[in-house]
Amino acid sequence: MNAVVPFSTALRERSSSAHSPRECDGFMTDLLTGAGTRDDYIALIAQHWFLYAALEEASARMRTDPVASVFLSDKLSRLPALEADLAFLIGPQWRDEIRPLPTTQAYVSRIRRVAATWPGGFVAHHYTRFLGDLSGGPSIGRLMQRQFGFETNGIGFLLFGDIADPKAFKSVYREQLDAAPWDDAEKERVIAEVLVAYRFTTELFADLTRAKAARVA
Repeated sequence: MNAVVPFSTALRERSSSAHSPRECDGFMTDLLTGAGTRDDYIALIAQHWFLYAALEEASARMRTDPVASVFLSDKLSRLPALEADLAFLIGPQWRDEIRPLPTTQAYVSRIRRVAATWPGGFVAHHYTRFLGDLSGGPSIGRLMQRQFGFETNGIGFLLFGDIADPKAFKSVYREQLDAAPWDDAEKERVIAEVLVAYRFTTELFADLTRAKAARVA
């Protein structure tokens, strides 16, 4: 008799090919290996502000949903840190200086459309962004500290300072995924939406690469 694979395991395994080194080609590879610039890092943070503004707006609406609300935690909130980072990196006028790239606009539209009608789809985007950045953010933050001489200003978004034990937090989140009252068809829909979110991430890095080329031309 085959053992039942927990949904969180199936989700991680099915999305692992999408969440691969290929998505970091170019822009992120340069940033992580020291070939990127401070302006590249600012561009990345700016696009994340638009994404998290949409996600946290959706989170506020999902607080009354019996399934999606289980995944919400104020400890995950990124907007205050992102806004503090942008004020430090750009200045108090930062809102006038940033614009969403085409993929960011499409990604935000997708988050808003899904979250308006489909709790499972919201969870797919919540999982992809929040747990993804919780997993990789602190190590990226340390790299940015070394490369650009930051202390904590400028990298607050990546630090998740309110979560004392990220490993334990992620473990609880995966248990909540496993306990979600979704049938097999809904689980497949959620996995498919996670793959959509990963595709947007890959396309956003390509957009950032093109924007950088235009900026330095």
